[in-house]
Amino acid sequence: MRPVTIFTGQWADLPFDQMCKIASEIGYEGLELATWGNHVNPKRAAEEPAYAKEILDTLKKYNLKSWAISAHLSGQLVGDVYDKRHNGFASPSVADNPKAMREWAIQEVSYTIKAAKNLGISIITGFLGSPIWNYWYSFPQTTAEMVDEGYKTIVERWSPLFDEMDKNGIKFALEVHPTEIAYDYYSFVKLLKAFNYRKTLGMNFDPSHLLWQGLKPHLMIREIPDRVYHVHIKDASVTLDGLNGILGSHLEFGDPKRGWNFRSPGRGGVDFSSIIRELNAVGYDGPLSVEWEDSGMDRIQGATEACSFVKHINITPNVGAFDDAMKNK
Repeated sequence: MRPVTIFTGQWADLPFDQMCKIASEIGYEGLELATWGNHVNPKRAAEEPAYAKEILDTLKKYNLKSWAISAHLSGQLVGDVYDKRHNGFASPSVADNPKAMREWAIQEVSYTIKAAKNLGISIITGFLGSPIWNYWYSFPQTTAEMVDEGYKTIVERWSPLFDEMDKNGIKFALEVHPTEIAYDYYSFVKLLKAFNYRKTLGMNFDPSHLLWQGLKPHLMIREIPDRVYHVHIKDASVTLDGLNGILGSHLEFGDPKRGWNFRSPGRGGVDFSSIIRELNAVGYDGPLSVEWEDSGMDRIQGATEACSFVKHINITPNVGAFDDAMKNK
């Protein structure tokens, strides 16, 4: 049975011990570790064995494990074109300094790789960023060469980090997501080709970001089964009413006038039954990690309900045909 975990990224305001206590009491079996806020400091986890042991001991204290660690924020800064929004992702010491910010981000991902190794974790989830996201709508006119150059830039910036991951037995699970170099099926396939199908790179499958774009998320699993390295359980609801659209209208998350919003798992439009069946078909036995985001719901209530929901949908495949018992022996 796949373990049911929760991503701590949206809970990083809490002390780590408190986060572990809450997750355990709710019923989770592990954590996908955030590397910001009050949770894991990647530099310390990379360089201080006692600190890494403290993290593992705290997990053990609450009967939790960890199969993945996040490099979402630092990874975004490796590949992006910067603006003032990025200051919130990096150390204040590099604010408004693009060169220093990228150097900081690359070092932070390197620390995360070593931290993962010290914590016995083999999957880093995260973002790669994108030097061409502002080209997503082809006006002013965008050439194929401009797009290809963006993919080339990502390969150049990330290949040394992937080399380091290979040395440490770690794989990178990209969350296919708008604002990333790969945000849907075809852009992800293009990215795999750009990296010459390097096995280091796979997918942190998150259906919520695919649903509102109009994809059928479970087909990503079917079409690229060997690249499903980690799974987020996250829901979204599309509520187009004739006045709004899927671009969000610059309305804040949670505003009921938006064309779509994230929802607590089971309260949106994601077909989780099809997703679990596809995961069974491809033999995925890794974590089902709840990334809980719902602006209209209390997070303790939501995370508690989500844990029960995931355990309910987490069916195991049948080992034989359902009608075998009908045969005459």
